[in-house]
Amino acid sequence: MLLLPIKIVGTAGLIAGATLAVRRWGQMVGGWLVGLPLTSGPVAFFLALQHGTAFAATAATGMLAGTASQVVFALCYAWAGGFSWPIAFLGGTVGFAAFTPLLLWLPFSAPVAFVFVICVLLLGLKLLPAPSGIAIARTHTPWWDLAGRITSATLAVTALTTIAPHIGAHLSGLLSPFPLFGAIMTIAAHHLHGNGAVTSVLRGLLWGLFAPASFFLTLAATLPIIGLAAGFAAAATAAILTQLLTLVIFRHRTQPEVLVDR
Repeated sequence: MLLLPIKIVGTAGLIAGATLAVRRWGQMVGGWLVGLPLTSGPVAFFLALQHGTAFAATAATGMLAGTASQVVFALCYAWAGGFSWPIAFLGGTVGFAAFTPLLLWLPFSAPVAFVFVICVLLLGLKLLPAPSGIAIARTHTPWWDLAGRITSATLAVTALTTIAPHIGAHLSGLLSPFPLFGAIMTIAAHHLHGNGAVTSVLRGLLWGLFAPASFFLTLAATLPIIGLAAGFAAAATAAILTQLLTLVIFRHRTQPEVLVDR
């Protein structure tokens, strides 16, 4: 019973921090930030607590492979971004759902999955459409915005950790990388700022996904050997170093956001 409040408080804190970062530094940095394993990382941690490090290590390999499905989500949402956000979100979700079962048939080890994911990420950055318009800045966000994001994320983390024993470690791993935080940020940007902000969020998201790839590669390799605390510490260190590297790269390769007040 103690795990439930930990899930609620931890997940709420993560999504609140990411939302405030978007408001402070912009859509692309927000997308980059939520590329961190803010959903799947806690899921892996709770799986390790509840079902052991071997189960969590297997799930981590699935989470690593499932990062590729996030790229498909981002591409499908971006190319459907000219429509309303429900249609674009549906397109991204269908893309994620259609691609994920293909990963079940691939005999992935963690290193092979890592190479595969890096190739998919680089391809995704090439295929992401250019911004189709200027983002429109609105001075006020709905009163329910932050609460809605926190509630959605907390429910998803709780649901995934609840059903994991019933669907197995590998499938749990493949499903948990669904870009919940990224989807919430993208939908909010789409609704509040228009299609011009969508590509900024999703480009930042793709740059941010190199960090969870490093995180889950390290976690899958170290968790059965050095245990829960040391394994997650090593994985977190790998993710942070990768995230800092990608921040330097994409800030030099992308243009600053242009916002027009309405």
